[in-house]
This record gives sequence, C-alpha cells and structure tokens, in this order.
Amino acid sequence: MNIKILCVGKLSEKFLKDACDEYKKRISAFSKIEIIEIPEEKILTQTPSKLEIENVLKKEERRILNKISDSDFVITLEILGKSIGSEDFSKFLEDKMNDGNSKFIFVIGGSFGLGDEIKKRSNFKLSFSKFTLPHQLFRVVLLEQIYRAFKIMNNQIYHK
Repeated sequence: MNIKILCVGKLSEKFLKDACDEYKKRISAFSKIEIIEIPEEKILTQTPSKLEIENVLKKEERRILNKISDSDFVITLEILGKSIGSEDFSKFLEDKMNDGNSKFIFVIGGSFGLGDEIKKRSNFKLSFSKFTLPHQLFRVVLLEQIYRAFKIMNNQIYHK
C-alpha cells in the first residue's frame, strides 16, 4: 500500500511537525507514506472578494491535480463529506485495498477549502467533523486516524 497526503500549506509549529513525524514513523510499519506540501496561495487582503477566493482555489487546485494520477484512489477531506467512525474508516480502507486499490491520496485543502475540479476527481469525500479545523492541525488528526485504521485492520491493541 502507498499513501500520500497532499496538503495545502506548510506546518509552521514544531509541536505539529513532531506529531506528524511520530505518526508517519508508526504508519511506516504498515505502509509507505509520503506527505506532499502544496504551496498555499497568498492573498493580500483581510476580507477577500469571492473572485479572489475563486482565483486562490483555482491556483491551488492546479498544483494539487498535478500530483494525482489516474490510478490513484483520491479521498478528499470535506466538511460536507461522509462522516464515519474509526472502525468503519479502517474497514473502508481495507475493502478498497481488497478491491485492488494500492495508491491512496488524501487531500487537505487550504484556508478556503478545495476547488470544484478536485471535488469532482475525488473517489470518496470524507468528513471527520462539522467543526472547522485548522488545516495544519487536521494533518495530525488524519495521520492519527490512518495509524488507528491500520492497528484495527491488523487486530492490534490501540487505546480508545
């Protein structure tokens, strides 16, 4: 199995980098894992117009789509996606692997979310919560859930 996480923006806090590194190390016992940071498009105003936001999304979208191949199973992280628990997430990944999928790409958008073309390319829209989470913190949460999914798949004990 090969997992890539495409993230808009870089981690800026050491504690977030440390947490991501720890979960990447843990996941590597089960799967190859790679995090690809996509440059976040800068916006110069505090209150951007709808057109400015659309332009940001289009630029970030092109960068993301350039990293996705036709054979990738793409999972976008979206507030309006399907919400499932950890056991169901583990079963979902296991089922997709059994269906012949071996390359998974998780996509975490930037401050304004994801562009429409990425949402159309998505094979599965996943929501962890209706809460809005900072995309840097969400990276840690996603890694933890991927690690938890592997522990569940392999019938290994992991705290609840």
